[in-house]
Amino acid sequence: MPDQEQAEVRLIVARLRQEHEDYDVAINAMIATGCDALRVQRMKKKKLVIKDKLSKLEDQIIPDIIA
Repeated sequence: MPDQEQAEVRLIVARLRQEHEDYDVAINAMIATGCDALRVQRMKKKKLVIKDKLSKLEDQIIPDIIA
């Protein structure tokens, strides 16, 4: 992967990590305030989608080396 492309992927990964953390904080706040369980479940699903995207992008950055 070219350096420019890898830098762009790393930037996207950093943004997604921040978004994942923001969802975590929001979910915890929703639970603490006694928000509707369905809304919390939807937020958790969105957070999981972000985590899946993160995993795929991180796999692109880190080479798969069989030792």
